[in-house]
Amino acid sequence: MRNRRTLLLTSSTIVAVGMVTVAWAVPQQAQEAVKAKAKVGEAAPTFTLLDCEGKKHNLEDLKDKIVVLEWMNQQCPWCIKALPICKKIKEKYAEKGVVWLGIESTHWRKPSENIKFKRDKGIEYPILMDTDGKVGRAYGARTTPHMFVINKGTLVYAGALNNNQHGRKSTDEARDYVDEALATVLADKDVPVAETTPWGCSVKYAKQK
Repeated sequence: MRNRRTLLLTSSTIVAVGMVTVAWAVPQQAQEAVKAKAKVGEAAPTFTLLDCEGKKHNLEDLKDKIVVLEWMNQQCPWCIKALPICKKIKEKYAEKGVVWLGIESTHWRKPSENIKFKRDKGIEYPILMDTDGKVGRAYGARTTPHMFVINKGTLVYAGALNNNQHGRKSTDEARDYVDEALATVLADKDVPVAETTPWGCSVKYAKQK
């Protein structure tokens, strides 16, 4: 009986230790992907990336513009759900000179896949290829979508597209953070909510060596 108790205790201890190890490992993996240089209120990290059609985009060239960065992954259902909203906001502010850029940090994604994705979904803005994840990690992009608003070189918003991930909030409760950020920046005012927790699928980064 004593040996049986010892065995049960040992097994329980192993399971408990295993659970602690798993619980610790998940946050560590998440933290690895979000060691960001980007901070709201400071200069946005500059980058140069090719889009899926081979055109070069340099953030430094847009230092006098308002720029929206949208992290994307065509295999993420939340990204697909967010697309119509993003397109609507993009169109709303296009005449104001706002530049909208999609960024793909999924490590296995091929440019040809995003060319087809753009065509199939009617996406008219560029999708920049960041398959090594350097830009995504610099910004601390965690989800698809994860949204960033840059005002003339300064990061002024980072976080969720809105507070209505599941579409269940009433009109009075719903808040469109990116739309709100763009409106206030264009009015030369401070963004009222500058940081929120993003929702969506995790960004599928390549493992760091």
